[in-house]
Amino acid sequence: MKTGGTRLANEAWEALLSAHARLVKQFAAEDTWHDLSMREYDVLYTLAKNAQPVRIGELHRRVLLSQPALSRLVDRLVERGLLRRLGDPADGRGVHLVLTESGREKQRQIGRQHARSVARAITAELDPAELHQLAIICGKLARRPAQDKEVSGP
Repeated sequence: MKTGGTRLANEAWEALLSAHARLVKQFAAEDTWHDLSMREYDVLYTLAKNAQPVRIGELHRRVLLSQPALSRLVDRLVERGLLRRLGDPADGRGVHLVLTESGREKQRQIGRQHARSVARAITAELDPAELHQLAIICGKLARRPAQDKEVSGP
């Protein structure tokens, strides 16, 4: 990569991080979350996107939390009746997580409000063509680590 490419890549990265930080702060300040934190909601949302129970290791790959912080957060959500742990029949040490009906309802309730907030914030800045490009670009960046794992050797 040429020097100009390195500079442009880093400028794009900084813009992405700045946009993310600004929007997350904006969403965090909204009265959307009820008695959950945004991180707790993120776990509920991530689990809600899966039809099957999810191993905690897979959940860890999908959320921005350290393994110890995620374990503590999961403990709190289980205690509150929003998640349930299931043993893995194929691996006696493995644990799967699934939303309880209460957790699923909480995720839907907050999710509807949050989706409207996201739509307002994003469409205030971007037109439909830009939204389409953003979805394509972010989709490519989000898929890249999984592709790297598949092609990397021993």
